[in-house]
Amino acid sequence: MSLIRHFSRALIGLTLLSASAAHAAAPRCHIAWSHYTGWEPVGYIQDSGIAARWGKKMGVDLQFTLINDYIESVNQYTAGSFDGVTVTNMDGLTIPAVGGVDTTVLVVGDFSNGNDAILVKSADNKASVHSLKSKPVKLVELSVSHYLLARALDKNGMAERDLSVVNTSDADLGGLIAAAADGDAFVTWNPIVMTALQQPGVVNVFDSAQIPGEIIDTIMVRTDADDACKRAVTGAWYEAMGQMSQGGAKTQQALSSMAAQAGGSEAEFQAQLRTTRMFYEPKQAAEFSRSQQLKDTMRFVAKFSFDHGLYGNGASDETFIGIAYPDGSVWGNADFVKLRFDATYMQMAADGKL
Repeated sequence: MSLIRHFSRALIGLTLLSASAAHAAAPRCHIAWSHYTGWEPVGYIQDSGIAARWGKKMGVDLQFTLINDYIESVNQYTAGSFDGVTVTNMDGLTIPAVGGVDTTVLVVGDFSNGNDAILVKSADNKASVHSLKSKPVKLVELSVSHYLLARALDKNGMAERDLSVVNTSDADLGGLIAAAADGDAFVTWNPIVMTALQQPGVVNVFDSAQIPGEIIDTIMVRTDADDACKRAVTGAWYEAMGQMSQGGAKTQQALSSMAAQAGGSEAEFQAQLRTTRMFYEPKQAAEFSRSQQLKDTMRFVAKFSFDHGLYGNGASDETFIGIAYPDGSVWGNADFVKLRFDATYMQMAADGKL
């Protein structure tokens, strides 16, 4: 009996070691994220158990890690510390892609639809984009705020030479707006915009709702990431999207959780969602990825990026980076494709084939 017991224990030990080894061998699927209305679902995915469930289902070690500094999260992804990252279309192009990291837009989550705005302090509440002429405009230089300003000027027959850009930390913008004098101008994003517009005399002269579909929030991954990783990330995202949009107690729980992790009230988070065009349905996101509008937007983004030196000294023009689209077309340098819009996994989610 003693030998049988020892033999049984040995078998149990071997089984446990095998299970542990199998778990350790699961392909890494680590995604960095940072706080923003459209990316708060990622924190919910991690904390609610959705990530663990999809990781187990796909046989990968799926984890979403919060990095409090947005640019640092993108830099860490570019350096290889993560397999994916929550990032805007512009920053995905100008940081990892320009850095030579072949990157795929796996999920198109939303686009800013009023979250980003140009604000002017105006005693008579009659300011416009033309009010910016010859004025210093405070913003985070070379960010989507800077891009928004460039698009606003272009749409109003103006150019950056008509004003001066003052690089300002986003941490300082709220206080500067609160203390603004008549004529002072700023470009920023929510929740700073929401708070600023509650102050007397602060006027929204242009916002991202006027360039819909251009400031896009995504989850990007390394193009050579494991297929199971891509499936797991996509599946987890759309499970969260379903919970956010289905209504009832589950939606209430999800939104409350996201608001808390964002550091605000549920009412504030709901207000920010109203200026964020979420693609709750994967079919909608896949269709957007295939649209001519996206191609046009990326041309605007590429030109802005080149004109402002974000491609570096080696680039001769805005076609320096090749950008691939779901229809197989490439805009830019076909020999240096480093950013790829791929609707495959969003479409699989839409078809229930993940």
